[in-house]
Amino acid sequence: MTMAAAMQSRTAEAPARSKTSRIAQVDIVTDLGEAEAAWRAFEESGHLFTPYQRFDLLAPWQQLVGEREGASPFIVIARDAEQRPLLLLPLSLRQSHGVRTACFMGGKHTTYNMGLWNAEFAAQAVLADLDALLAPLREHVDVLSLTQQPKRWHDQQNPFALLPQQCSVNGCPLLAMEPAGPPASRISNSFRRRLKSKEKKLQALAGYRYHLATEDADIVRLLDWFFRVKPARMAEQKLPNVFAEPGIEQFIRSACLARRGDGRVIDIHALECDEDVIAIFAGVADGQRLSMMFNTYTMSEHARYSPGLILMRYIIDGCAERGYCSLDLGIGSDDYKRMFCKDDEEIFDSFVPLTSRGKLAAMAMSSLSRGKRMVKQNQMLFDLARTLRQAFG
Repeated sequence: MTMAAAMQSRTAEAPARSKTSRIAQVDIVTDLGEAEAAWRAFEESGHLFTPYQRFDLLAPWQQLVGEREGASPFIVIARDAEQRPLLLLPLSLRQSHGVRTACFMGGKHTTYNMGLWNAEFAAQAVLADLDALLAPLREHVDVLSLTQQPKRWHDQQNPFALLPQQCSVNGCPLLAMEPAGPPASRISNSFRRRLKSKEKKLQALAGYRYHLATEDADIVRLLDWFFRVKPARMAEQKLPNVFAEPGIEQFIRSACLARRGDGRVIDIHALECDEDVIAIFAGVADGQRLSMMFNTYTMSEHARYSPGLILMRYIIDGCAERGYCSLDLGIGSDDYKRMFCKDDEEIFDSFVPLTSRGKLAAMAMSSLSRGKRMVKQNQMLFDLARTLRQAFG
């Protein structure tokens, strides 16, 4: 059987040297449909994962984006001796220059990457478990490129933090919230007054409102607006339009329309009036954390009143009222993020060689990542890199 065969899984017994591990079996599934039932079971209570690892977000990414980039599904499911699922790794496999690399699905559109873990197993996982998990992968993978992983999620350690690691290229600004705390504990009173003063201009507009899009028609309308305005905003900043890459728009539309309980897989928060969409923020949530994915604001004169900041105030207060403990604004340290987020999520990369060929690849990936981080941390180097990108990109 070949890796490309549809509806195929492979099973490998855990190696004898890992007898202390609870992992007794590792399945490699190369078909999304075959993995769906097990994957969705990992999204139920009692499991540790970020909302970026939901099937309804990563499956359309893999089908609409990953396949076009030459990535094939490589879903790893580990079970104990009683066949109880312990963890699922939503990976995709790529081959370049003879090196087979497995990465988390989602590409540049997931802020956090993690496995989906049985929470009790994750709390007790040791290196022997990771040895038992990774050993059967060596037949198929040269190197694991596991980037942008949170060290902890909901106060529980990510078991992959046991692997060799380095800081991710970019940080992720974080707002920790005390759900029952006073509004000033989230946003200072002085900042609130400034935003309230700006908002007075917008409140005079007919139909001015903040809302979370719940109806299909509203979601489609707001996305139509976003895909018209965002390219203009990115061109204004001399940034490449990542949303124009093949399959990205269809992937985002699919995840925004996919239902999840009373909400959607990607929620869209909007500030608008009868004549104009003024600003939107879209992100993923799990009842404890909201993580932003994309945003933009109007090209009209209403932009002068900081609608994005006003919208963030509504979102933050709404999250606190619903009992959320934290909120992040995605990768990168843009100035507006620091207005709200005073802390940083600890995120790391692990480049794990599984074969001798993978050792060189892992060293190269690690060095490249460290170099990128150094550029991002040094303003002079960052400005130079941006100038070169604009000149030649």
